[in-house]
Amino acid sequence: MTPEKLVYMANQIATFFKSQPAETAVPGIAGHISDFWEPRMRTALFDHIAKGGNGLDPLVIEAAPAIRKVKQPA
Repeated sequence: MTPEKLVYMANQIATFFKSQPAETAVPGIAGHISDFWEPRMRTALFDHIAKGGNGLDPLVIEAAPAIRKVKQPA
């Protein structure tokens, strides 16, 4: 999946939660991405954020630390 597609999808989630207060929206975004995005998608999102997060809604950036990390194989 391209970074552009991930940004689009993450921003759609942020748009849904924007009508809620930040203290609800940020955990909601993190929870949705953690629960419904497969590990490869989350890894690609974290990589995109590490490179500056170009195009991501600020709420997604704020939610990033609470998104479940991907366990790396031992």
